Amino acid sequence: MSLPEHAYAAALASFDNMNVHRLSALLRHQQPSVAWEVVQGRRPAQGLIAKVLSDDGVRGLWARNARDIVPEQVWGRCVELGLHVVLHGEEGYPVLLVDDPLPPPVLFLKGDRALLAGRRVGIVGTRNATAGGRQSARSLGLGLAAAGVHVVSGLARGVDGCAHQGALAAEGQGRPIAIVASGLDVVYPREHRDLWSAVGNCGLLMSEAPPGIGPAPFRFPLRNRIVAALSEVVVVVESRERGGSLITAAEALDRSVPLMAVPGHPGNRAAAGTNALLRDGAAPVLDTGDVLAMLQLEHGRSGGVLSAELRRRPRKEDIAVYRVLRDEPRTIDGVALLADLSLVDAAMRLARLELAGWVAQADGWFECVGAPLR
Repeated sequence: MSLPEHAYAAALASFDNMNVHRLSALLRHQQPSVAWEVVQGRRPAQGLIAKVLSDDGVRGLWARNARDIVPEQVWGRCVELGLHVVLHGEEGYPVLLVDDPLPPPVLFLKGDRALLAGRRVGIVGTRNATAGGRQSARSLGLGLAAAGVHVVSGLARGVDGCAHQGALAAEGQGRPIAIVASGLDVVYPREHRDLWSAVGNCGLLMSEAPPGIGPAPFRFPLRNRIVAALSEVVVVVESRERGGSLITAAEALDRSVPLMAVPGHPGNRAAAGTNALLRDGAAPVLDTGDVLAMLQLEHGRSGGVLSAELRRRPRKEDIAVYRVLRDEPRTIDGVALLADLSLVDAAMRLARLELAGWVAQADGWFECVGAPLR
């Protein structure tokens, strides 16, 4: 019996030194089974992935991975765990991630996917939360879930876990939605094993990582962008000056997701980040009612069907850079040379095009993506 394409995508996601940009480049213009043959060396690489594989180290590493990783075994583990595997752009892929600036090429889900169509609030904060911060997170999770709002978080220690505990305790319409930084069979932190299981049974677990993959440090900031993208509002309960939840806050702002924060005492280091967010314009949260009031004003990110083209048309000065990339992938240096720009101007224009979803990059090479600009 032939394997589904999802099996090859899951196997490719298991490779060493595989990242979002590289996996996107592999799967953007070809079926996962064809991409598998490319990394095996049985088919020639084209486009952006040809640039990636021009690195002898990457090519050799992936060739070894293709010998050691068996798609049948990876797929068997997905089936054993009852996971739903979905590729970017296909039916069942979360609507709010389709046109994200950095959409996951493949997702692994366990639980009720229909929750993504409901009202959703992200609750994030420090792992080293104070007793007051933990209580605030539980209260917000409980109150929102009791009001029928699903609670999105990262299932980490501290604020994340407490928010999900509150949502579970509500026994209402609202459920927990957890985006994690490891395979869905690699519980992290270990003390959340029961919480992890409860979320999978009555809510939704989601990850970019296939089964068996541990929580490498680089996966946590990537996880944060999905938390932000799936939320209608993001609430930061406690954060230090450089807390990881501030990454989620930045990702929310990049996606025009309203940002709220729970005020803390000026002398509380665990609240230094949240107080800074409030100073910079985030809306304050004193209780669940503040978040529910914000939700009544924000309907633009509901889980409905997206129109065919949501990308904002590039600025006039950026279109010249886009046209330089239409024929083949190029580096910033190549773009600057052909568009007669300084490296700084080329980098700024490429950044705007990438953020708007018109170009993508992997390992410093840029190419046009999506429907062509007309």
